[in-house]
Amino acid sequence: MISKKMQLVLFCLVTTTGFSFKEKSMAITNKHTSVSHLNAFKTIYDNLDLASLGLSKKAYEWALAGYERLRSGGQIMQDHILSVVDFSLPSNQKRLFVIDMLKGELLFHTYVSHGKNSGKLMAKKFSNKASSFQSSIGFYTTGEPYHGKHGLSLRLIGKEKGINDKALQRGIVIHGADYAEEKIATKQGYLGRSLGCPAVPQSIHRELITTIQNGSCFFIYAPMLGYFKQSKFI
Repeated sequence: MISKKMQLVLFCLVTTTGFSFKEKSMAITNKHTSVSHLNAFKTIYDNLDLASLGLSKKAYEWALAGYERLRSGGQIMQDHILSVVDFSLPSNQKRLFVIDMLKGELLFHTYVSHGKNSGKLMAKKFSNKASSFQSSIGFYTTGEPYHGKHGLSLRLIGKEKGINDKALQRGIVIHGADYAEEKIATKQGYLGRSLGCPAVPQSIHRELITTIQNGSCFFIYAPMLGYFKQSKFI
């Protein structure tokens, strides 16, 4: 039996720290759950054989790191969706991957255009400046869909200061475009280019936007050491 003196000591420890044994147990459980999720997420790359589809392992690892940071921080509402654009691939290859992280399913694998001043076949230059007509890499969350000059479009909210946080001011959105269709890549060897937006095929843009809208993680990858050093998400 615990003495009254020991009971008093235990009571004081709990009340002065403001952290009960129940809360501590819950915190440990949440931590283990997070680790469990992260381990499960890592296996998705192999389970879906994403390497054979062209998604680089580094792109997925960086995407997963930022996705988990946003998810654990409560910054994404649709926390089961992760979209990755792999700009280490040329535009005549499918380089947009939309993954259901809870079901472990690849929902979309399709083409995506880059900004006209980022390069022709390959996206090599990136900017956060207005009127640069270049793509911006890094982590975004998706906003609300709207109808604009490109029809149904989806706003992107840049999460990285100095890297892509001017996306809203620049009007960087996901929208459909005929120049992002496979037939264009087949005909001329590369997709048409945008003014900085990640434009997707007109034929699937509605379904894609509906899937990732309203608070999912959207990551644009490029194999740049400077970004790796600057980003706080990876």
